[in-house]
Amino acid sequence: MSAYDRLADRTLSIDTTARTRHERETSSDFTRVTTVFELHGDGVVGRGEDVTYDAEDHDALSAVPDDTFTDALTGTWTFDEFSTALDGLDLFPTKSPERPSARHYRRWALESAGVDLALKRADTSFAEALGRTRDPVEFVVSTRLGDPPTTDRVDSILARHPGLGLKLDPTSDWTDDVVDALAATDAVQVLDLKGHYTGTMVDQSADPALYDRVIEAFPDAVIEDPAVTEATRPIVNGATDRLSWDAPITSVESVRDLPYRPRWLNIKPSRFGTVESLLETTEYARENGIVCYAGGQFELDVGRDHIQTLAATFFPDAPNDVAPGGYNLPDLPADLPGSPLRPDRAARGLDF
Repeated sequence: MSAYDRLADRTLSIDTTARTRHERETSSDFTRVTTVFELHGDGVVGRGEDVTYDAEDHDALSAVPDDTFTDALTGTWTFDEFSTALDGLDLFPTKSPERPSARHYRRWALESAGVDLALKRADTSFAEALGRTRDPVEFVVSTRLGDPPTTDRVDSILARHPGLGLKLDPTSDWTDDVVDALAATDAVQVLDLKGHYTGTMVDQSADPALYDRVIEAFPDAVIEDPAVTEATRPIVNGATDRLSWDAPITSVESVRDLPYRPRWLNIKPSRFGTVESLLETTEYARENGIVCYAGGQFELDVGRDHIQTLAATFFPDAPNDVAPGGYNLPDLPADLPGSPLRPDRAARGLDF
């Protein structure tokens, strides 16, 4: 039985729906906005977080009456029936999203809320429903170095927890001194080259000099999302055993379409849109010897719990980008937890 089959026949009942908008400043110099969907039924609540990046899309959603979703979703469903019903529901009823990826992000918010509700209704957890256990989750801290780049924030993080790993986004303005200082920490586990982002504040061009510098300086780090061009291909070819992919990964088909057979994958649930696609891809990775780790998207509420639950269930020992949300604040709190994170054994649904 596939992982999805273990969830497909779970029953959920929906009486009402609700939404809550969240907003917070981040360490990456942007204001993060998300919306949490709630599905209420049988005295329990399922929650899922819409991590669409553009605030305009959340503004438009705030103006949509709750009845729009309640009228469409009220009733008793199997989870598979609920997911199928979402195929015909307009999740952006007042305006098209700013970016196509938002359709998957919002769909995931409702799908995850549906699974959360069904499992809580059955008084069980995600892992238990799949016949698995949840283990303590190793995590790395993802951060950017500022403009101009310095190691100040990295130094502050490692001063709190010297053993933490880091996931960093190299940019063309990283100097040799910055690279040398980062390499000396021996903490860098993942380098995200952002080679598949377009029209965002974190775009990074395919810079052969940058690729060559960081691939050589961090010989044990996973190299995520390089842009493979005529100029960068010879450099990337020398690190194929360390290559990972994130932004392009939305389904099993997207994994098969990669320019190299992947050794690593960054799994961000919201990129898949549906629970079925997510679980199919994690199973495909396991069957093909691909190492997965979970990835975060500056979630402000239950979405971060849900990703930690995914990591605890499938790949707890990987370099998971699922650090507690305090690591994303502009000013680091003094009491940030270290790795690993230990799941609450009493948690139900997708709660961590």
